[in-house]
Amino acid sequence: MLENLKNYEPYNEQEKKDKQLILNYLDSNSDILHRSNLAAHLTSSAIVVNDQMDKVLFAHHNIYDAWGWVGGHNDGDKDCLKVALKEAKEETGVTKIHPFTDDILMIDVIYVENHIKHHTYVPDHLHLNVTYLLVANETEKPSAKKDENSAVKWFNIEDVLAFVDEPRMIPIYKKAFEKIERLKKVL
Repeated sequence: MLENLKNYEPYNEQEKKDKQLILNYLDSNSDILHRSNLAAHLTSSAIVVNDQMDKVLFAHHNIYDAWGWVGGHNDGDKDCLKVALKEAKEETGVTKIHPFTDDILMIDVIYVENHIKHHTYVPDHLHLNVTYLLVANETEKPSAKKDENSAVKWFNIEDVLAFVDEPRMIPIYKKAFEKIERLKKVL
């Protein structure tokens, strides 16, 4: 995991700064893979697209009452791609999902506001997030994971931002979609 992060080539100035923060945090915190680190911990997310890369599979998350990507906490697992795949399958109900590549799509440090999860208060903290591009079978019917989300739906990539209610996430999704467009041009 550390090698993938160390070798990751930042996409822009934001990613340069976030990469440095994540690597510094990894070097100075032995509990980075666990939520017990209340200030910041590693998370793995996925942008799930169809084969044509013109649709994205988003979930309507219960905690934030908003549409967004899938992913979760590493909870001790150093393999971020494995975590992203597991979370994508669990949160969407779609089983035919595979990585576009083993390479990291993007990295972000994301501020998370305090909230209640499973009847427990979670303070403000940072997600040191690693994101992968995953490809899913669009014909497989998605289903919600009721304890985490209320719906799962395919959106046209060009339309999905109109459904995103978290302003802090819009630049992150825009960056992902820009990178996907670049990949499509190479294919």
